[in-house]
Amino acid sequence: MNKSIPAALAVALCLAGCAAGPDYARPPLDLPARYTAAPPLAEAGEGVPLPRLAPGLDIPAQWWAAFHNEPLNALVAQSLAGNPGVEAADAALRAARENEAAQRAAFWPVLTAGLAPTRQRVANAVASPVSSNASLYTLHTAQLNVSYAPDVFGATRRQVEGAQAQTEAQRFQLLAARLTLSSNVVAAAIAEASLRAQRRATLAIAESQAQALQAYRRQLALGQVAQADVEAQAALLAATEAAVPALDKQLAQQRNQLAVLGGHYPSEEVAARFELDTLALPTELPLALPALLVEHRPDVRAAEAQLQAASAAIGVAVAARLPAVTLSANLGSSAYTLSQLFHSPAMFWTVAAGVAQPLFDAGALGHREAAARASFDEAAAQYRATVLSAFQDVANTLAAIDADTRALQASVRAERTAAQALARTRAQLQWGDASALALLLAQQQQAQAEINLVQARAQRLTDAAALFQALGGGWWNAPADPRPPAAAPVASSSSSSSSSTATP
Repeated sequence: MNKSIPAALAVALCLAGCAAGPDYARPPLDLPARYTAAPPLAEAGEGVPLPRLAPGLDIPAQWWAAFHNEPLNALVAQSLAGNPGVEAADAALRAARENEAAQRAAFWPVLTAGLAPTRQRVANAVASPVSSNASLYTLHTAQLNVSYAPDVFGATRRQVEGAQAQTEAQRFQLLAARLTLSSNVVAAAIAEASLRAQRRATLAIAESQAQALQAYRRQLALGQVAQADVEAQAALLAATEAAVPALDKQLAQQRNQLAVLGGHYPSEEVAARFELDTLALPTELPLALPALLVEHRPDVRAAEAQLQAASAAIGVAVAARLPAVTLSANLGSSAYTLSQLFHSPAMFWTVAAGVAQPLFDAGALGHREAAARASFDEAAAQYRATVLSAFQDVANTLAAIDADTRALQASVRAERTAAQALARTRAQLQWGDASALALLLAQQQQAQAEINLVQARAQRLTDAAALFQALGGGWWNAPADPRPPAAAPVASSSSSSSSSTATP
């Protein structure tokens, strides 16, 4: 026994450097050099500034500050502090960290202490001669047990690796939750501002149409217009007024959404009121290198962490098919009275070592290993799908920003033309050179042009915010989360493009 235990320890130490299963490596990705197949088409003009894409420009952690709206900054901060979804993700991260710490404890021996007093009666025929053949006696036993399972084939290391990967996955899921929340708050604020502007424009149009209706009624009394013209103008006014309740409903829903995003009930009114004129479009929009997108997107990083956890699970399954070494020892004392418990004659000890090798389990362990490898393939496919989705998000957002600029330019031209046409038609109607029907048509066109202009302005703001979200949101610049090694340095807006510069 004295020679076998050191021998077992020596074997365990020699094999301790081995870890069953594959060592994790990020799957190779053939990343493209650009996000879109074609360059943007929009050009600055018609009084519409074109935001410049700045390749290599880093994203601040509080990216929403780029819209230069203090109430928005405060609302996002309040939402991040009070949203229950973020709180749940934070609790999940804390649980994952505790599970990882618990898994790391397997590297250490387990020490237990026990005290077991027993009172028993035995048959007189088998009474112990040690206690004068007494058949009724009390026995006190105290012992200290130590057990240790050397990580010979790396099963524990793979389990810890998997737990660590799960912690990383939860960390990035928390970052993704925070990014989604901040993006939703910004989008809801822009939507509220858009609805307020649409409502204001609709009320102004209705007031203008009401004034025109009064003028028609005066002209009807003078016989200058027909009754049908008055009724047509009244119908147009009623249709415009009917749009106001729908806008009120949408505005109330947006206000409710902002309250709930902040962790409040809809009845708890949000103090901030958002207007389009107080939301500034960033003059420069960041554009990260495609190779950095997989480092910056929280969902991609979470998918990669899940992939590493699946890789570690293969090692755990492989190690389960290999011999398991256990070492144990105990030291104790047993006596009939507590006063004699720790005297030398009452002491006992045991040292043991064991090796267990699965021989037959009807293929269960082999199937578990095959299942682990299949799960790894599944996680690898999900990782690639997440990467593709990330590139799609950026490409879609870039296309949207380009289309938004062209749509806004067209809306500016349409609104200007419609306003000029309405003024001209009113003047012609006074001189009898235009019909009442022509004025109605001009009013409808001018009303729709104003609404379209408001919507185009809001959509461009929304898609600019979506680009920040698609690029990862700048979490790596937050003080609580140090920058990952592969992150790009902050670039000035005037830096020139090089061969490695990202292009849309």
